[in-house]
Amino acid sequence: MQHPTASSGGDPTWFIHDRFGLFIHWGIYSAAARHEWVKNLEKINDADYQAYFDHFDPDLYDPAAWAREARAAGMKYFVVTTKHHDGFCLWDSDLTDYKAPNTPAGRDLLHPLVDAFRAEGLKVGFYHSLLDWHHPDFPVDGLHPMRDDLAFRAAAQGRDMARYREYLFGQTRELLTRFGKIDIMWFDFSYSELDWGWSRGRGKADWHSEELMAMVRELQPGILLNDRLEIGGDIVTPEQYQPHGWMEINGQRVTWEACQTLNGSWGYHRDNLDWKPAGMLVQMLIDSVSKGGNFLLNVGPNGRGEFEPRALERLRQIGAWMRLHDRSITGCTASDFTPPPDGRYTQNGKRLYLHLFAWPFRHVHLDGLAGRVAYAQLLSDGSEIKRIELDPNAKASTIHMTGKPGTLTLELPVQRPDVLVPVIELFLK
Repeated sequence: MQHPTASSGGDPTWFIHDRFGLFIHWGIYSAAARHEWVKNLEKINDADYQAYFDHFDPDLYDPAAWAREARAAGMKYFVVTTKHHDGFCLWDSDLTDYKAPNTPAGRDLLHPLVDAFRAEGLKVGFYHSLLDWHHPDFPVDGLHPMRDDLAFRAAAQGRDMARYREYLFGQTRELLTRFGKIDIMWFDFSYSELDWGWSRGRGKADWHSEELMAMVRELQPGILLNDRLEIGGDIVTPEQYQPHGWMEINGQRVTWEACQTLNGSWGYHRDNLDWKPAGMLVQMLIDSVSKGGNFLLNVGPNGRGEFEPRALERLRQIGAWMRLHDRSITGCTASDFTPPPDGRYTQNGKRLYLHLFAWPFRHVHLDGLAGRVAYAQLLSDGSEIKRIELDPNAKASTIHMTGKPGTLTLELPVQRPDVLVPVIELFLK
């Protein structure tokens, strides 16, 4: 993934503080239930894909329930797919008939979602695809579902990118003028580096990215933009991997956010069994914050408009952990201290949080913290953790136990706390 230079724009202060968000991928591909790229992966033509449009009827859709689950999980903002690459729109756009009100759903599905999440105190983000495999003027390239249909390709030679771009700008304007304050605009994606010989990928020259970004900032001053217009942005967005450290561009630390799935698929995928356990997801959240980043965790609701049981189970397990450990995430960032093996530090001022991915036997040794900690406790229950610091005149056996000078040793209970990831809160002097 490319990480272009971040440009100055929106104020990320709230974003850096909040740290944890919900991604939602939802559209008619949820009825197919086999990946949000199903139209591409299975090379489905418009006529056959129409079945999902004709039968999309989310009769159990309860956006207030989605918002409650997100807030209970400890999430502070959300980003929802207004339109994915298949071109289907969740809102009542004036510019297309390919939208939720014309399906059996019979209504705008985006407005009540925005209202519900705002009511729960979450900030609002819109994901909007730069691609559109349904639009009659979007070029047929190597990612298009009809890429291998030579007759279709020949007939598409006269497609007008300028007309499609007008549509892209028009829909972006609708999204940024009809839903109140929008906190994040998450465009996806540029791929100009791809070359299939008979076609090239699309990028900033196709989207007129500078003009598009300027319009977004004019319509929504202070909005945060992601980095997928090929001209930088406010947020760098590594996808489905965890960076090895605080992300940098040209040697400068940047605001970044790992976007991750529950099971490898963004859209609802009924038969995908590659579900990450809740403990792994919490570790990924911690890992992101320990490296100065955010964590955007995706749920793909099903065709009837519900979060499926496997997703709810994980959100609620994360929420149970966040209820006890929120302050080791929210408002925290990376620490200059080096954590022990199998540990991660996050820090908020004079509170340093040690997250233990593996529970050691009785002692954990913290380099550079001797004489610098006033108190230590398990965050889950507020119980004291005893501290041992090396006495220069100590017996050899004590020195062997506590390590080198400058090391603070914590004496842990033998039994691991019954939480997904134990956290020790250290109050620095």
